[in-house]
Amino acid sequence: MNLSIPKEQLLAGLQSVQNIVSTRTTLPVLSNVLLRAEQDRLVFTATDLDVTISCGVPATVRRPGSTTVPVKKLFSIVRELSVPEIELETDDKHSTTLRSGSAVFKIRGLGPEEFPTLPTFQNDRKVEIPQSKLRSMLKGTSFATSSDESRYVLNGILFSLKEQKITLVATDGRRLAMAEEEADVSDRSQGEFIVPSKAVNELTRLLQENGQVELQVGDNQASFRLSDEKGGGISIITKLIEGNYPNYRQVIPGEAKERIALAREDFLHVLRRAETMTSEKQNSVKLAFTKNNLAISANSPDIGEAQESMAINYKGRDLSIAFNPGYLLDPLNSLNNDEVFLELIDELSPGVLKINGPYLYVVMPMRLS
Repeated sequence: MNLSIPKEQLLAGLQSVQNIVSTRTTLPVLSNVLLRAEQDRLVFTATDLDVTISCGVPATVRRPGSTTVPVKKLFSIVRELSVPEIELETDDKHSTTLRSGSAVFKIRGLGPEEFPTLPTFQNDRKVEIPQSKLRSMLKGTSFATSSDESRYVLNGILFSLKEQKITLVATDGRRLAMAEEEADVSDRSQGEFIVPSKAVNELTRLLQENGQVELQVGDNQASFRLSDEKGGGISIITKLIEGNYPNYRQVIPGEAKERIALAREDFLHVLRRAETMTSEKQNSVKLAFTKNNLAISANSPDIGEAQESMAINYKGRDLSIAFNPGYLLDPLNSLNNDEVFLELIDELSPGVLKINGPYLYVVMPMRLS
């Protein structure tokens, strides 16, 4: 393998894939990035056996070939180089020489045959969605996944491809977030699967404002191909979580008795201020709704108390309810809408946060002290 490549392109490729590489692994090759030079580009692939990321960047390839190199070491070297153009050459013992100006580095690698092979997918089971839409859906749901490993099916996001819609659902048992978007879902592509949090985090990091995502599903794996307008792209392949996701439709409350419009930014900042007066033992904020007014209060004997009110358009009955403030701040932080709607039945029933769009968030209340 022999090629030259701009430093910024080499860095971009390494930054796309290096996040999932673990330094603690029993297989040395998993600490390496697979470099494959072909035609006019260099393809980077890294894996931890659960999630695999591939990315191609432009390069001037003089001799095609492939090798694997320790990814963290290569990234550290490239980041410190000051010359804009870098030459890479690999010998038959998989030692890679990197030249930049007067600097020369030799890095020992491993043969590409030791690197895990990538799975293949059937072309007829695929769905496309704009990257910006998927990114927004993931941002609006991913915070609600569970980290409790005893409930492993909740350690990811449910993707449901049905009735010309993509639905994403996340829950940890105390709250639930759901986002939907219309999509062209063929009969062959219909189904449900659970994408683990690690892959969700990488997807959220790599998705852009422009371009499409091509989603393909296999028996126990899914592939997300992110294409851009320049013809480049990144592929993320992930193992899926096996198991049956709970019936999330049962959790969504019936018709609300009160629907309250709230300015998202104002509500967010008032909650943040009230949260400063909560503790681990007293982790609740009380919302008291009276005519055209919302009073927010928090009281923690060890810390102190907070009280604040905001003017709202409310004509309903007087109603008080308490929530964990963090559980309300998460969706408010992830949404971009100017206005949100809080739907309530009574002080003991779950609250539902909605927007003018296909999104909802269900959160369990806390006991009023």
